[in-house]
Order: sequence, then structure tokens, then C-alpha cells
Amino acid sequence: MNTEEIKQCIPHRDPFLWLDEVTEISDKHIVARKLLAPSLPVFQGHYPNFPVFPGVLQCEACFQAGAVLISRLVPTGTDQVPVVTRLNNVQFRRMIRPGETIEVSAELTEQVSNAFYLKGKVSVDGKVTARLEFVCTATSAGAGE
Repeated sequence: MNTEEIKQCIPHRDPFLWLDEVTEISDKHIVARKLLAPSLPVFQGHYPNFPVFPGVLQCEACFQAGAVLISRLVPTGTDQVPVVTRLNNVQFRRMIRPGETIEVSAELTEQVSNAFYLKGKVSVDGKVTARLEFVCTATSAGAGE
């Protein structure tokens, strides 16, 4: 699945789209990748003399992968979007530097009504950089108005 196909599944767009491609997907599991180009604005301020990809954006990449996975379960064309409602057991294990490619995976562990329970992992070159558990709920896109 390429970037354009990902955009058909989730509402995220540049500069806040953290997936370039989906390399594997099933009903309960997804694997995606993102090249973190040194020119990304996030590296200008985090940190100027020692650029590191923020942990919170590693989590966001997992959320987005989870949202693509959930889009297969929630009919496309509805006003439903997945919104993160819980984040648990986050562990950061390794810094990510400019020019590296992250591999993001998410696994659906349980679904209760419109709540989706997932486990996520981010890695670089086979080494885990972050692990997390999170819950998304399918919510009307106009619910915040």
C-alpha cells in the first residue's frame, strides 16, 4: 500500500503523516515504514545539535498504522475516524536519528463494540525503539464541534 492508498484510509496528511508505505496487512496485523529524512522540520528543533526523532511521534506512527488497520473494519465513506483514547505501558529503548527508516507494526488484540485494543512496536534495523499498548475508538468526525 503506497502513500496515496494510506491517505484513502486515514485523514492524516503532511506534515503529520508518519507512514510512507504498508508492507503487510491482515485483519489483525499491519506493518508499515517511514523514512525519516534529515530535512524533516522536527529535527530542526528536537534537538538542533543532536537531532532525535521524538518518542511521542513514534507513538503517533503506531496510532496511524492502527488507524489504517481499523479502516478495514470500519466501512470507508462513513464519517467515523479512529481516535486514541488510551495509551499504556510505553517503553522507549533506542534513539532514532535522521536518515533512519522506522518499521511500525500494530496488532489488534481485542475489539469491544467501537473500541479497538492494540499493541504497537517501532523498530530500526530490527532493533526495537518503542513498544506500547493503546486503544482507539471509532468516533464521528464531527463529534468535536
